[in-house]
Amino acid sequence: MATHEQTPPVDPAKLKAVRKRYAEEASKRLRPEGTGQFLQLTTAEESRLRSLAEDPWVSHETLNATPSPIESGATYRFFILGAGFGGLQFAVRLLNDGIARSVHEIRLADAAGGFGGTWYWNRFPGLHCDIESYVYLPLLEETRYVPSHKYAPAAEIREHAERIATRWGLGDKTLFRTDVRSAVWDDISQLWTVTAVEHRGPAAPPVTRVFRAHYVYLAAGVLTRPQVPRIPGLATFRGKLFHTARWNYGISGGSQGNQALTGLKGKKVAVIGTAATAIAVIPEVAKHAGELYVIQRTPAYVKARSQRPTKLEEFQARVANAKGWQYQRQLNLNAWMTNSAKPGVENLVNDGWTDMPAYSAITGSPKHGIIDSSPENLERHVDAFHAQDLPHMEAIRARVDQIVKDRETADKLKPWYPSWCKRPTFSDTYLQTFNQPNVHLVDTDGQGPSGITERGIVVGEKEYAVDIIIFSTGYKAATGTGSPSARTGVDIIGRGGLSLDEKWTAQGAATLHGYASSGFPNLFFSGTNQATITGNNIFMLGLIAKHVIHWIQEAEKRVGAGKRAVIEVTREAEEEHTAEILKRAPFFAALAGCTPGYFNSYGEAAAITDPEEKVKRARGSTWSEGTRSFLDYIESWREEGSLKGLFIEPAREVRALL
Repeated sequence: MATHEQTPPVDPAKLKAVRKRYAEEASKRLRPEGTGQFLQLTTAEESRLRSLAEDPWVSHETLNATPSPIESGATYRFFILGAGFGGLQFAVRLLNDGIARSVHEIRLADAAGGFGGTWYWNRFPGLHCDIESYVYLPLLEETRYVPSHKYAPAAEIREHAERIATRWGLGDKTLFRTDVRSAVWDDISQLWTVTAVEHRGPAAPPVTRVFRAHYVYLAAGVLTRPQVPRIPGLATFRGKLFHTARWNYGISGGSQGNQALTGLKGKKVAVIGTAATAIAVIPEVAKHAGELYVIQRTPAYVKARSQRPTKLEEFQARVANAKGWQYQRQLNLNAWMTNSAKPGVENLVNDGWTDMPAYSAITGSPKHGIIDSSPENLERHVDAFHAQDLPHMEAIRARVDQIVKDRETADKLKPWYPSWCKRPTFSDTYLQTFNQPNVHLVDTDGQGPSGITERGIVVGEKEYAVDIIIFSTGYKAATGTGSPSARTGVDIIGRGGLSLDEKWTAQGAATLHGYASSGFPNLFFSGTNQATITGNNIFMLGLIAKHVIHWIQEAEKRVGAGKRAVIEVTREAEEEHTAEILKRAPFFAALAGCTPGYFNSYGEAAAITDPEEKVKRARGSTWSEGTRSFLDYIESWREEGSLKGLFIEPAREVRALL
């Protein structure tokens, strides 16, 4: 069982040398354009690239023959943007807590062609959940579903989303293939006017619907807009290409259910990117491709997976053995993730997420309290995290040597950054793949490909001729202050024509508890800004749903039975909460030296020098004392009972709600 024991002393000279190497590796990867180095596929000018973001799984014929659950001119009590696990958990809690009188009061919309969010889109070979299924898949107690493996395969996760939708009757209440363009608050009706466009496929024109909603909840995730690097010559490539976010089995052969990638036989294939997706994809591609070139900018941080099937008797005896078991197991995992498990507490999940105490540099931890922001103290704080992390990362690098036979290849596969700079990856086959004679690591020394030609990829001065390019290059990262409007792509206009994006751009994040903002009544959103972050995102989404629905439930009690409530955060409350976030922001000083990536908007945050802009960014920090501490904070607020910071009034009744 993993334990968080006192970190053994680290040689200061060795630590200094390692930190110097980390800084050098981060520096060579910095680009002045930050997130601008990537091209979002959905908005690409070149039609071939734009087509890479099209939905390969949708059945337009089936959906076009189905009556629309949302009609123009209608009014709905609850509108949820997003039909992944965030939106589903919110809808289920509305029903289970009795806030929604029936499922007919709820409508959802999603850009995908079905339920599941990121698990709808991502169907690439080798994909599994990287968090234990027993704590990741929501509502296991309610559905009585038992995951097949400790880490469930992707198809099973998507099926669980469909299971939830079916169980709670959400299937015919969800409008798929839909982009929500805007949500505008009407001060007269005290309702939101929502404009949404349904894309009905190449054989039918899109349909725009304008409807109204009393409550709007933004549950759209962040892993939704695939991107590729802006590589010179990309449009000239004459071979085949696709993005892992829209895996093309028509090119690779096989299917999600049968991952024999026969279309790659005898082909020269390049995979660009070596982050979490590539860790799953590369071993599967290597089984079938004639030659595989792995184009690496930054080595992955790879830990053992230790996958195993679920044994029902063991699951019932040791996992699902008491009412509320899933929530308690989620809390236990979080305690070990944030280096805050109390002595003697069993490590229930006991995997690669629970043996890296310094990862709390990004998740937060109650162990440190409020950090003094003096330069001397911040350096001690950061140095302590590095000292705690060094043995762990040395073991990660040593594991590469143990597995990869070629010394030069092994050296290039070693991650030279702290554990908290990237989400860890887990695989029992990725590193082993580089021992295969048909697999070639093409390390770009932090620079990425130099160009693409008609025939292949250029790295430095060398061209690698390939038949197929697979982009494993992730998703568009949040930029600027990361407003909910910017993250979801919805133009949100509140009281008096106030734009949510403009508000956050002008002053930085401003919320109560991270989930609502002054000037935007009855609008709620998920996210980490001014809230909490954890490796288990599904757990966090469930906590958000619980908290927001408490606001609605208590507000409606106050306005009286049969009346609509208007709920709005006060400016004083959001500034008080922001002050709590700001005084904790220095905790995250260790992130400043990270290699560019999704967590730091590819170095954009570190490039800011203007003091005012730095404060704006800091306003969007997360709660530095970890998820359990944040839960205590908001639970204390709920128990106080006055709904402090929320202005509540009965709405003027303009018309009956559906």
